[in-house]
Amino acid sequence: MAASVACSFFFDAELLGEPGMPAMDACALCAKPLARDSDVFMYRGDTPFCSEECRQEQMHLDAVCARQAARRQQRFSAETESHRGQRRSRKVPVAS
Repeated sequence: MAASVACSFFFDAELLGEPGMPAMDACALCAKPLARDSDVFMYRGDTPFCSEECRQEQMHLDAVCARQAARRQQRFSAETESHRGQRRSRKVPVAS
């Protein structure tokens, strides 16, 4: 009984003091409805999943996105540094 009472706040439509907080009534990945009497697998504090598999898939997707973002940042940094180097070494003709 105590476990279901302790977990029931996950299913409230709006938490006290946090208006607009979305209800945690469906899996964030597959949108399967979450029952009050079933296990809920959480990720990043407030994202519910219906199973360990869905949570693991979301963690994998987040890792892929993070790696892609890191590669984009590296390319951007390298391009920016390359452009800075070109500006420094540019020869400007001097009128005589």
